[in-house]
Amino acid sequence: MAKQEDIFKNVVSHAKEYGFIFPSSEVYDGLSAVYDYAQNGVELKKNIREYWWKSMVQMNENIVGLDAAILMHPTTWKASGHVDAFNDPLIDNKDSKKRYRADVLVEDHAEKINQKAQKEIEKARARFGDAFNEEEFVATNARVVEYLSKYKEILSRLAKGMTDDLQDVKALIEELEIADPETGSRNWTDVKQFNLMFGTKLGASADSAMDLYLRPETAQGIFVNFLNVQKSGRMKVPFGIAQTGKAFRNEIVARQFIFRMREFEQMEMQFFVRPGEEMKWYHHWKETRLNWHLSLGLGKENYRFHDHEKLAHYANAAADIEFNFPFGFKELEGIHSRTDFDLKAHEQYSGRKLQYFDPELNENYVPYVVETSVGLDRMFLAVFATSLQEETLEDGSTRTVLKLPSVLAPTKAAVLPLIKRDGLPEISKKIIDDLKWDFTVAYDEKDAVGRRYRRQDALGTPFCITVDHQTIEDQTVTIRHRDTMKQDRVKISELKDIIENEVSMKNWLMKM
Repeated sequence: MAKQEDIFKNVVSHAKEYGFIFPSSEVYDGLSAVYDYAQNGVELKKNIREYWWKSMVQMNENIVGLDAAILMHPTTWKASGHVDAFNDPLIDNKDSKKRYRADVLVEDHAEKINQKAQKEIEKARARFGDAFNEEEFVATNARVVEYLSKYKEILSRLAKGMTDDLQDVKALIEELEIADPETGSRNWTDVKQFNLMFGTKLGASADSAMDLYLRPETAQGIFVNFLNVQKSGRMKVPFGIAQTGKAFRNEIVARQFIFRMREFEQMEMQFFVRPGEEMKWYHHWKETRLNWHLSLGLGKENYRFHDHEKLAHYANAAADIEFNFPFGFKELEGIHSRTDFDLKAHEQYSGRKLQYFDPELNENYVPYVVETSVGLDRMFLAVFATSLQEETLEDGSTRTVLKLPSVLAPTKAAVLPLIKRDGLPEISKKIIDDLKWDFTVAYDEKDAVGRRYRRQDALGTPFCITVDHQTIEDQTVTIRHRDTMKQDRVKISELKDIIENEVSMKNWLMKM
């Protein structure tokens, strides 16, 4: 655990030191669970968003984009269920005065038990090698059976308590002897629900102002525009509407850096299908979205599906793609079959029909919806934390390298004149002028070239291009590859093609 904590501290420290993420309003001692994306972070975030958008919208003829307003008519949130049911179950420790999400306390406890089972499985895998039969081992090893049975039982009882009676959740916490993570105290209050929406006002005076909410999700903007998009775009079911944008949740227990924030960004797609075909599309999008994640090369072992046993009121199937963050496996993306709940709810509250006429069936119906929803900030954290590595080199020295997928790297290449005279800076800047039409490139002339290499490694720059005196003679430069540190002598005229081949979104998305 200590090692994981150290890794996470290094991630947070590196993000600030190298201009990726700053605490918001830091000159005023910051604002809890609110962060600013700095000069390199905003580029990485933009590239992740574009990678998602290209794969979701540009590469699918039946998916279009939308940018709905953050402020929506307040009845929207009544229809969606957020006014009445968008709550977190919170519990306070009477001794430490700390507040926690009750369900997270139980889930973290259950995950520790699950990890014990996984360790037994991995030890057996190492012992038996290629002859290892995981399915048979999991079914017959008494210790693993006990761990997994307990793990499933805890999650099942938690889900039941969250639905039926929050006192059952407190009883479960007490039965499992779950302690305050910071102090070890087990002196808990009752579990209470807390609504997560931020309220605001619309109007010039307090007397006439309308109560509004900052949207807690982007999906409802898609649902209320379903018919507008369908008619104006002459869309035929099945079709999707995609959107990226800010959402706001008054998280009382915000933690783990940008994993859980009060102001965050979502990348969502709602796919409208014929009733009865939703499960086919649900499984299609589960596979498609996992393949998108795997295309970035962060390691297949870092992903797993978690299929929901207890479903939300609007769903008939749901699964999470979980990622192995420095603090364990947590939700990265959700895939949900939302049935026709949302469109029917907005029909009921608005008094307007939100139906589709299907010319093939010659009938009107309210489409069912399959949703994919990934947190952009969580995706940023997954990419950044996995890419940050400490390497020991052959000479015994170490380097810190941010091995970002090159397609996402904020800066694709840095151009380095060997010295700051003899015309080398001028040649370097001409190379930048040629490359910057196609790539984000940087110029770096301070310090010895080796130190500059290390700086660019820590920033995640895939290529360093060094201009030296031979460049004057034959128009060649040295190009250094971040991950291998291999250096090649190439012509200046070849640089664009070399970089493009490595960072092209097409080449990366073809891996799906």
